[in-house]
Amino acid sequence: MTTVRHALVETTLGEVTLVADGDDLTGLYFPEHWHLPDETTFGVRVDAEEDDVLARAKAELDEFFVGDRESFDVSVQTWGNEFSERVWAMLREIPYGQTTTYGALAERLGDRRLAQRVGQAVGRNPVCVFIPCHRVVGADGSLTGYAGGLDRKRFLLELEEPAEASGSRLF
Repeated sequence: MTTVRHALVETTLGEVTLVADGDDLTGLYFPEHWHLPDETTFGVRVDAEEDDVLARAKAELDEFFVGDRESFDVSVQTWGNEFSERVWAMLREIPYGQTTTYGALAERLGDRRLAQRVGQAVGRNPVCVFIPCHRVVGADGSLTGYAGGLDRKRFLLELEEPAEASGSRLF
């Protein structure tokens, strides 16, 4: 018997699909998400408020978006290949308010030439926001692709931006 289920929830970033399996959150997808899995894999649709995992994920997202939370407590589970799992584990280590580059992640994997492959794994992160792939930027600090769209990535980075950095910005 499957325990996979999903709910559509409204957030500061618009409507998202939250997917859970058992006691774990396994997906957060935007409507126009890159690499959106087949919706039949999301399981049955439920009311988020009536599901402990999905209700908790929604509440934590709400707290995060108003600046009351910098990390998440809901259990997150992914099922990627070995390389993707290593990349997603490194994404989880990027502190709130900080960024890194694809090249830096590739260097941590032992080969800077893996940067493009790292980018592909980052782009296929199934649990956006909870696994903070938005904290990865281009080598020159520019915003690069985000499965949920660059406007959402910009919002997330500005949300996390330290006050001293945002106060010194010229735009």
